[in-house]
Amino acid sequence: MGNNIVDFSVIQKWNRIPANIQQKILENVWCGKCLDAVEVIDYTMTNDKLGVIIEGACKNCGGQVVRILEEN
Repeated sequence: MGNNIVDFSVIQKWNRIPANIQQKILENVWCGKCLDAVEVIDYTMTNDKLGVIIEGACKNCGGQVVRILEEN
């Protein structure tokens, strides 16, 4: 996979999430073209004041998808 992590702080946030939950998150991103939850591929993660933002492509159609993991 051609995944990119933009900064170290986002790695720290992501690594606090158990691996099995990380996988579920990556496999459950809404695609507006497919109108379904899909797996994200070729994604980047960035740190944001809201939490972690995952941007990438839908595994099914290649359309752009985004998921925000809000921090508590």
